[in-house]
Amino acid sequence: MASKQLAPPSAMVVAALWMSGALFSFTAMAVGGRELTGALSTFQILFFRSVIGLFVVSLLMWRTGWHQVRTPHLGLHFVRNLAHFGGQFGWFYGLAFIPLAEVFALEFTVPIWTALLAALILRERITVQRVTAIGFGMVGLIIILRPGFQVIHPAALAVLAGAVGYALSHTLTRKLALHDTPLTILFYMTVLQLPMGLIPALSSWQIPALELWPWLGVVGVAALTAHYCMARALKVAEATVVVTLDFLRLPLVAIVGALLYQEPLDLLVLVGAAVMLFGNWINLRK
Repeated sequence: MASKQLAPPSAMVVAALWMSGALFSFTAMAVGGRELTGALSTFQILFFRSVIGLFVVSLLMWRTGWHQVRTPHLGLHFVRNLAHFGGQFGWFYGLAFIPLAEVFALEFTVPIWTALLAALILRERITVQRVTAIGFGMVGLIIILRPGFQVIHPAALAVLAGAVGYALSHTLTRKLALHDTPLTILFYMTVLQLPMGLIPALSSWQIPALELWPWLGVVGVAALTAHYCMARALKVAEATVVVTLDFLRLPLVAIVGALLYQEPLDLLVLVGAAVMLFGNWINLRK
């Protein structure tokens, strides 16, 4: 009797598995960042993140070929990484002062700023769907920040400014991806951002205590695995599916924040992020 052949897992299942890795990585990076912010400056955290990232990327370059380092777009790489460094600074700075869920919710504004910057820089069309996504995004942002009803923490504004930095970085990455490999982009990200973190960190430099090194490793490695897992998920499933699964990191990190740091579960933060997600979903589905 012939044995039954197992059916290959569906693209949805594979995407969900990869996104599970991304969700775990993003959450681990947030917890690692929170554990480090009390002992190290934000610049020092970003410096060590670049050191660890450079080590990992160099190993990959060694396996796939150092010829990828050659690029005629060094200036564009520099501007892209200046924006990305600003995004990371705002994100890690926010981890020290506001709830984890609020940091992640404000990060969901990145597609809004990306759509606007892509129209300005890449001359991409502003469609009805994109205007709808931007409109829902702004409504969601107002629900989260509630201006006039509560005092907006400066760290929330830093995270919001960081989201604009991430959006500019994503927009410029699209231009670079036409010519350079993903490893080339990652290599210059770690090389260029290393001195950006080191120079300002020298004014208040301190050698990390022994118990902090595992958390530095978590932040450095999780930053790479999170985006790798998301990229793999996007290879096997539509962006609408991946973005919907990515939204799960907000309630997940809210639960982690409540369990580890006794942070209150703010329903309006979840509602605001859901409104932004709905707008993005309409845009991506079209």
